[in-house]
Amino acid sequence: MTTFADLHHADEPLLLPNAWDHASASALAARGFRAVGTTSLAVAAAAGLPDGAAATREETLRLALTLGPEPFLLSVDAEGGFGDDPDDVAELARELHALGAAGINLEDGLGPADRHAAKIAAVRAAVPGLFVNARTDTYWLGDGEDTTRRLDAYLRAGAHGVFVPGLTGPREIAALVRGLDGVPLNILYSPTGPSVPHLADLGVRRVSLGSLLYRHALGAAVEAAAGIRAGRRPEGTAPSYEEIRSLSRRDRGGSDDTVSSG
Repeated sequence: MTTFADLHHADEPLLLPNAWDHASASALAARGFRAVGTTSLAVAAAAGLPDGAAATREETLRLALTLGPEPFLLSVDAEGGFGDDPDDVAELARELHALGAAGINLEDGLGPADRHAAKIAAVRAAVPGLFVNARTDTYWLGDGEDTTRRLDAYLRAGAHGVFVPGLTGPREIAALVRGLDGVPLNILYSPTGPSVPHLADLGVRRVSLGSLLYRHALGAAVEAAAGIRAGRRPEGTAPSYEEIRSLSRRDRGGSDDTVSSG
């Protein structure tokens, strides 16, 4: 049986699309994606809450409750663990794993590296089977300085892989891959950065889409509504009513009792 960790060491990098609800995750899995991540921006936006502000713990758990039983590997974006106490973050990880999550993404938000390392160590001790992807925001929120030192600290704490969103320069990516000596590097795909095949050639082992799909979907919905108001027909493809309905557990013959309890 292929594990989530195995997908980071396959012949091709793991292209991880990020979903925001049951339908989006199920539709991606139906197109052959063996693993699906969540996107904290979409979870927060759907609830009218700010992203990256530790405000969506319950919403994140609710989404994991919905997606965890599905027949694809699930990685959950948990921001910084929704708190500074490593024990609290470890308890969150236990809950996510119990709901079916195979991986967790934890970001440092450029807070103290030792605090983030303590969270990673606590999660590893509490849930050894959960793949921990340690994200540093040195490029996302800064100029890239201190990236190597932070990643070293997170790896010593037990992270299985590391994530550096905002890093798009091929030379810098290749150098970081060499320094990681086999540890899977996760890069956030950018339409203006290297293509997925190029990232593969550079040695990247995981490529995340982050909030890109959600933002495209939201943009397409607004454009379609505005176009209809202006008398135009909507462009692009749209699944039919029946195709969307077929994604539900009930229409697939399963039980939706777990989902309805949320």
